[in-house]
Amino acid sequence: MAPTRPVVAVLYQALPPPIYGGVSKPPKPGGYRDSGADVAYTLSRSGTEVLTPVEAPDPANQDHWCFPDTEEGILSALKKGATHLWANTVLFGEHPLQKSELLTPYEAEIRVIGQPPLCADQFDDKSFVNDCLRRHGGLTLPRSWTIEDPGAEKGDDEAAQKTLDTILASIKESDYPIVAKPVRGRGSHGVKICRNSAELSKHIAHLFDESPRVLVEEYLNGDEGTITIMPPSQEGIPGQEPSDSFTRHWALPPVTRFNHVDGIAPYSGKVAVTVNSRAVAAEEVDADPAYDAIMRECETVASLLQTRAPLRIDIRRFGPKSRFALFDINMKPNITGPGRPRRDDQTSLMGLAADSMGWDYPTFLKYVLASAPKLGELRNYDSPLLRDS
Repeated sequence: MAPTRPVVAVLYQALPPPIYGGVSKPPKPGGYRDSGADVAYTLSRSGTEVLTPVEAPDPANQDHWCFPDTEEGILSALKKGATHLWANTVLFGEHPLQKSELLTPYEAEIRVIGQPPLCADQFDDKSFVNDCLRRHGGLTLPRSWTIEDPGAEKGDDEAAQKTLDTILASIKESDYPIVAKPVRGRGSHGVKICRNSAELSKHIAHLFDESPRVLVEEYLNGDEGTITIMPPSQEGIPGQEPSDSFTRHWALPPVTRFNHVDGIAPYSGKVAVTVNSRAVAAEEVDADPAYDAIMRECETVASLLQTRAPLRIDIRRFGPKSRFALFDINMKPNITGPGRPRRDDQTSLMGLAADSMGWDYPTFLKYVLASAPKLGELRNYDSPLLRDS
């Protein structure tokens, strides 16, 4: 029996991010409607049936293409006949895709493009995932410290500052510069290079206004890049012969990043990635063993996390021509792309990597679509890292 042709409904972020011990991921303005509309429009123009909340969606209006990721919004898409839900949103353990009993009858029928909600829930915490990966071993990571606001619950600002000063004193001056960032962040939000203890103390105090936990990391002063890890797909890649290599997690070619602002790559919502990023040429990768080594490490990370949608891992060298380290794991990477009016210059870091393989945006989306697991598989998520934690 031939597989059913997919009928896709794209979801945007309508639900507020949960709060974990006082820590919450900043929501994206618009709830990823822009990239969701890119996905829906492009699929619809390339032969995939796409459902929309309005009868005649305007390509220029991002609000016409996506359903809210609420229980009501998801059910409305399913009642319209969706077979595939493209979860272009931040997922978490209490999300309807994980917990809604009204969706339980659909577990064996519908497929979902997105990470398992429990995977995103746990590993979106940068401190937690770093600790898990260090315990596993065999991976290259920068030194790091997790700093908690000791006055977050007691409300004793003087005692909190004294304790914080003690923690900061344990970081040697030779350790600077250092990067401080939220444990649950989005893009470059809250990420800052601090060049001495005074700067670090001031920035941590600023971050404590948003979150009682902050991640402090060794600053890697070499070249920066990013690796996209694709999920396994039994169906292979559209337009290519089936291969066993695609039934496991595998890396797209690396993308290098440049034109940093104060040492940090700017958020792609403010600076187009084409201005400060490019795919690394195949001959460059072949000539530098550090690329192959870090690509294999990134594949290992995705396998350990048991990700089921594209995962983007940011990498950076310790210094000129040195090996790379993994420094950020992005559970919800951007997937914007060209096609809609006035968006021909739009792409994503994943899109640049796909382009270097000869895939245009529609081909990339169709591969991701072909790799979608059933809802029941996502709900029954299991990871060796969680079993060992």
